[in-house]
Amino acid sequence: MLNGTVHILAGKVPRVAETVNGDIHVDDNAAVSIANTLNGAIRLGSHASAQSLHTVNGDQTIGPFAHIAQSIESVNGNIVLERGAEVLGGISSVNGNVELIAAHVAGGINIGGRNPQDSPSHGSPPRIVIGAGSRVEGGLQADRDVTLYVNDNARIDAVRGAVPIAFTGDTPPGP
Repeated sequence: MLNGTVHILAGKVPRVAETVNGDIHVDDNAAVSIANTLNGAIRLGSHASAQSLHTVNGDQTIGPFAHIAQSIESVNGNIVLERGAEVLGGISSVNGNVELIAAHVAGGINIGGRNPQDSPSHGSPPRIVIGAGSRVEGGLQADRDVTLYVNDNARIDAVRGAVPIAFTGDTPPGP
């Protein structure tokens, strides 16, 4: 679909969901193989599943106990993993914020491009929040300036390119 929202219903055979200027909504308990959007958001419902998710300018919200078998990628959109969400691959973002709320990422988090020209240093640095009960295996690689908050009750492997700021409670300091 070129324009418009793509809606994936529960109980259907998983398929590729693509749109250029629209959102992708995956219902609770539904499955999608791959979800791609250029200028829209992706919302995976509770207990939903996907192979991989990709956005350029849209946010991605992964509902409670949703499962991503491979990876989540974004250029400018924010990524939020809600309680119990799991990504078996990694998360990659260039300019977006990333927040884990008691979630698990098995393949690490990469922020910024692989080449210096892909990682602009202008504007506010992405805000990365590893909330209480979250686990990040494979660590975090920051190839640009980031603000990294890690809850005292979260676990994260090696952090490269950023200095973690510890916090307690549900939310880190700041906006």
